[in-house]
Amino acid sequence: MTLRSRAGDVRRKILSAVYQRTVALGKIGPVVTFTFDDFPRSALTVGAEILESVGARATYYVAMSLMNTTNSLGEQFREEDLFSLLDRGHELGSHTFSHLSARHADPDVFMRDAEKGVEAIREKLGLGISGNFAYPYGDVTTGVKRRLGARLTSCRGTTGGLNGPDVDLNLLRANSLYGDLERGEAAKRMILENERLGGWLIFYSHDVAARPSRFGCSPQLLKEVCSFAASRGVPFMTVAGVIRELGQQPGLALERNLLAGNRTHSQLPMPYSDELRGDICG
Repeated sequence: MTLRSRAGDVRRKILSAVYQRTVALGKIGPVVTFTFDDFPRSALTVGAEILESVGARATYYVAMSLMNTTNSLGEQFREEDLFSLLDRGHELGSHTFSHLSARHADPDVFMRDAEKGVEAIREKLGLGISGNFAYPYGDVTTGVKRRLGARLTSCRGTTGGLNGPDVDLNLLRANSLYGDLERGEAAKRMILENERLGGWLIFYSHDVAARPSRFGCSPQLLKEVCSFAASRGVPFMTVAGVIRELGQQPGLALERNLLAGNRTHSQLPMPYSDELRGDICG
């Protein structure tokens, strides 16, 4: 292990240990959640159909500044896609407005951008969002975890592992689903381990394409993982669905506090971690 890798492991352990907001998973698990970040249109036009074929719905974390743009992940979402995913039973979460890194932006700038992201979604849709959030790039700091976690229903990172028996709503663990069929066996092992332990397994990806970016997955990989989970009888839930089962209220009141500018300022870890960074990925 390199010095950089060791330093990263230490940082992730510290971030996981501080400013927790824990709730017991109880008998809700095993459960599997699929999430998409940013999000590229293919996550909806291709990915949603695959998920729906096995009765699953996903959580889409959206950074509104990416709307109607194209980048290394392909074409990004359009305004009508936001309404489409909700109409189809998927969840819309927030991912800041400008896709800022919490580790590279001033904390106050980051918090304002998170507020702007919520406001932009509200303006486009004319309604509130679930209050669930994902950190761009998976980048978290202790200060931002403390401040943002106090205002939203949940905050998801990219540190691998299972959530449970106690779930830290301020930093949900999640596991990358990147590449093609060669990654299928590893994902299946995680599904089996999650089943054994009765945990909450979250996958995340970006584009879903025959030739995916290094931060996306192929349709074949997504189909194989979804089909395997379905064959095991594992329940699929969005992040919001699990939050409801946990007895937590959707973050609308917290969202209002966020938008009002209120500045007031809790596992089953497994050795799966993937914090690959790209030009706008995470």
